[in-house]
Amino acid sequence: MSDLLARVRNGAWLDAQVYAPLAWAVPGVLPEGFGLFTGPPKAGKSWAALGIALAVSSGGVALGSIPVGPARPVFFLALEDGERRLQERSRHLLGRDPIPPLFEFVTSATPAEVLELIAAWLEQVSTAKPLVVLDTLGRVLPPALPGEGAYQRDYRVGARLKGLVDQHPGSCLLTVHHVRKQTTGDGDWMDSTSGTNGLNGAADFTVNLARPRNEAGGILRVTGRDVPEGEYAVTNTSGSWTLDGRTLAEAARVAEQVKVTQGLGDRSAEILAFIAKSDTPVSAGDVEAALDIADSRRYLARLVEAGRLHRAARGRYSLRTPVPSVPMSQTETPETHPVNQGTSEWDNGTHGTPTHGGWPFGGAA
Repeated sequence: MSDLLARVRNGAWLDAQVYAPLAWAVPGVLPEGFGLFTGPPKAGKSWAALGIALAVSSGGVALGSIPVGPARPVFFLALEDGERRLQERSRHLLGRDPIPPLFEFVTSATPAEVLELIAAWLEQVSTAKPLVVLDTLGRVLPPALPGEGAYQRDYRVGARLKGLVDQHPGSCLLTVHHVRKQTTGDGDWMDSTSGTNGLNGAADFTVNLARPRNEAGGILRVTGRDVPEGEYAVTNTSGSWTLDGRTLAEAARVAEQVKVTQGLGDRSAEILAFIAKSDTPVSAGDVEAALDIADSRRYLARLVEAGRLHRAARGRYSLRTPVPSVPMSQTETPETHPVNQGTSEWDNGTHGTPTHGGWPFGGAA
């Protein structure tokens, strides 16, 4: 019992601690820790993940607008690509720039190898706040252990991946994963992650890329423990994903504009687009002067009734849902603690790498 009580701290101790600022692979989008990158098959996740990896390893700009320098080591596990395809895609995204030397990769790894491989690479570069991209989790996902439910299996897998990156503060492990085939546009997008919510529960953050088939425009959604929740409009141009705006805040405003104008007539959509661009509530007179729309009060009243607009003050209108703010300053990160996973054949709760053969997430091969 005394050993257990030795873990107890008090508020004075906590108040006296000084923690390193939260590190970002991509500021405002990918913080340090273990994260999922989800989306439907063929939506462009692998292209987006590769573009981010190349930007981080070159110290350039991610998603066309977000500076990510200085250059840092990147480990890209391209488990659905061969070397030639990876070279072709990298050259396509980089244009005339060479593939960065800090971009390291493998194109094959078995489920029994992947955790030990990531752990060994992180050990080599742990002080450089590296980025690891696992594309895709489905390639190395193990079966459930005997008597283990789907949620327990998914949480065990997610916690094991999180345990790897938690040993190296400042590093980021982004795991590409699919969404369920029956996913629709209704409900919480977090529920679309393939499998159970065990993976989302174990992850520090989740990023989702949604794009209608045969359309260039999409929405990048982000949520997590340390990252501001938001939705950002993005566009795919020949495989290269860019924000629709110079900043995340601008891309968030465009995303909100797209959301609120869906299914509306041209006039109503035009009015909403105008209001979305304004930093303050607007009046009917503002709308009429800017858009040359007579009797704009009638349109505004209908939009309020439909729940698309909000009367912010007498005679003033704003979007029903405010555009999220995107703070770019760094925040403090709490001390990480190992997840209690119980005991298994090779995992004793210390999050060490496996020392025997078999499935890397527990169980026999």
